[in-house]
This record gives sequence, structure tokens and C-alpha cells, in this order.
Amino acid sequence: MCGRPVSEHERDVRFRLPDPVFHSPEQHRAEGSWLSDPDPNVAALMQIPDISPFVRALLPVRLDGGHALRFGVWIAIHADELQRAAAVWNRPAYSALKITGYLANRVEPWGLFAVPVDLAVVNPDHTPYCVSSPDPLFNDVLTQEWPHSILADLR
Repeated sequence: MCGRPVSEHERDVRFRLPDPVFHSPEQHRAEGSWLSDPDPNVAALMQIPDISPFVRALLPVRLDGGHALRFGVWIAIHADELQRAAAVWNRPAYSALKITGYLANRVEPWGLFAVPVDLAVVNPDHTPYCVSSPDPLFNDVLTQEWPHSILADLR
């Protein structure tokens, strides 16, 4: 309708690794690491010794005109949360999973990183979604509608 390609209205950005893992010397191959899939692009859960356990989540951002930007992010979680998530991941109880953690990828253009976030399973066929945060800026990202111009910062 506006003359721009659909790819400029809908975009998915997926982080391969959590930033602390990406910046570590051995990354996800450190001795004692565990990933729910050997390929970190497919894995939904990971535990990296001396760094943290992580769960993959979706961070939806509403854009004007009814469009969306979706980030596939990693969330740093407590080891107990990792065990709880792994225990229900492919079971019916997964649909009730709620987790609290910290954003483990820097999300631009807001510069969000290491801020608290609450996750919930919104669709049992997807990884959990970021649904709320006590951090005011992160909560704004989750609840407000943003102009398409923010997509220019992602190129």
C-alpha cells in the first residue's frame, strides 16, 4: 500500500548466541556446555559453564500500520529455571511455562541489554515470548507501537 516491499514492514531478527557466549573465547563449544540441539541456531536451551543457562525467547515489537518486528533473543535464567523448562519443553505442561530472567542480547535501536524480563508461552508451537518487564524502556518496547523508521537501524 505504501510502495515499500513487505520485507520492510515485517522482519525477524534472530540472535545465534547470547552476547556473553558470543564474546567468550570458546563460545558454545566450551567444555561442559550443553545445548538442546548441537546447532545453536536451532537450540532453544543452553547451559554454558561459568557464564549462565539460557532460554531462547521471542521479543515482539509492534510497528505502525499493524506490522511487526520479531527478535529471537536469548534470556539468561537461573539453573533451576533451566531444569524446570527442560522438564516440560515437549510436554503438555509447556503451555503453562513462565520464566523470569535477563535479556542476554543487546537489542537495538534501544540499547537494551541485561534488563529483567518475564516470559510466558503464548503459543505452544513457539518458544516463550517476552511479555513484560519492570524496566520502563523494555516495557515500552513491549507495549507501544513504533514507527517503521526503527527498521533502518537494523540494516
